[in-house]
Amino acid sequence: MPLSSTIHTHLHIQSQSAIGYTQHQVAWIKADAKAILAIHEHVITNNDRLSVTHNDYNTWTLNIRGVKMEDAGKYMCQVNTDPMKMQTATLEVVIPPDIINEETSGDMMVPEGGSAKLICRARGHPKPKITWRREDGREIIARNGVHQKTKAQAVEGEMLTLSKVTRSEMGAYMCIASNGVPPTVSKRMKLQVHFHPLVQVPNQLVGAPVLTDVTLICNVEASPKAINYWQRENGEMIIAGDRYALTEKENNMYAIEMILHIKRLQSSDFGGYKCISKNSIGDTEGTIRLYEMERPGKKNLRDDDLNEVTKNEVVLKENRHEDGSRNQNGRLYKDRNQDADTGSGADPVATTTTIARTMQLIKTFLLALLVLMATTLRTRRSITTRATTTKAMYCYGRQRPPAATRTKLNENSMRSRTTIKPDATGEPHEHEHGYEVVAIGRNSNNKRRLLL
Repeated sequence: MPLSSTIHTHLHIQSQSAIGYTQHQVAWIKADAKAILAIHEHVITNNDRLSVTHNDYNTWTLNIRGVKMEDAGKYMCQVNTDPMKMQTATLEVVIPPDIINEETSGDMMVPEGGSAKLICRARGHPKPKITWRREDGREIIARNGVHQKTKAQAVEGEMLTLSKVTRSEMGAYMCIASNGVPPTVSKRMKLQVHFHPLVQVPNQLVGAPVLTDVTLICNVEASPKAINYWQRENGEMIIAGDRYALTEKENNMYAIEMILHIKRLQSSDFGGYKCISKNSIGDTEGTIRLYEMERPGKKNLRDDDLNEVTKNEVVLKENRHEDGSRNQNGRLYKDRNQDADTGSGADPVATTTTIARTMQLIKTFLLALLVLMATTLRTRRSITTRATTTKAMYCYGRQRPPAATRTKLNENSMRSRTTIKPDATGEPHEHEHGYEVVAIGRNSNNKRRLLL
């Protein structure tokens, strides 16, 4: 008699009679306990979860509702023939995994650089297998010793140990229990890593023209969650309003982006700004300096910004405002064919400024010419002196020529000559206005000093 069984919620053990006569009795026995469960259609044991059914007395079935672990074991079907017929079957009760919350870790907080131990326990039959994964799909970092570090997508075992935890390991960890019997169950545990706030400023120097919009950004990392706000360098706190928009963009569970958007910049907006972050561990700040930039295509006129001066045309750099007004050092343009006396639209202030700048240019040119002439006189390499009618001289410049090349300045046969008086080092002494020249005549005491 073949036997079959269906496990999980109900158990059906079927026995087909080989004789087929109804006068034979079929008995069901729990073999390992040696207990009679049912005879023919009558249940003997005091268990309302058991029942016996048959199909025309040929196929007999033992039904067990709500199977429990105590129902596991060997079952025997006997038919009282001569000789007696019997068949046994083994019932294995399997239980899907179930996580034991009382023995399983919950959310955990650790300081950065510390250690964390996550525990997950489950029951079921067969014994469930525990697997750890990160909820975001990132790798789990396991450290063994000082320099040994391994990364894995999944780690098996009831205990997950994380040492020297960093902020990048912060997040949710999944404990998954499975034993081949569906359904598989899991529990989520959140690991919180605490650390001092960190502020990073991508652009510490930001420039923008007046009446434009500008955006200042600070990147903040903090855990637990920090209070973030903006200040001016004088300590004035910035409040959101018509011209100031304050937003925060969350990049992950510990990093955010602080954004300050300033509309229609004014002169008073330029200066220093601070982005400040505070949490229960500490506080820190970053600094951004906002400076004014010129509008594209427009420049301010400097004192030497004279572009072109012609007979009938004067052109200066222009700086116009959006309201149409013009600075005193704005653009003055006189057409070549325009009558000089038709001054209906002339700007008297600009004309006066132009004349003054032209005179300044001429004055500068003359001064440069005088400096050039003085420099030329000082760099002459030879000095010529006029001898008297009774004297002749030799004149030497900065470099003393050889005796054979000395030029006689007078046909007089007097052997007078001029020498450069050396200083204490043996070199010719250079005065503020030239060298000291000594003219020697017939008598060695007859000397003339010329300061060149």
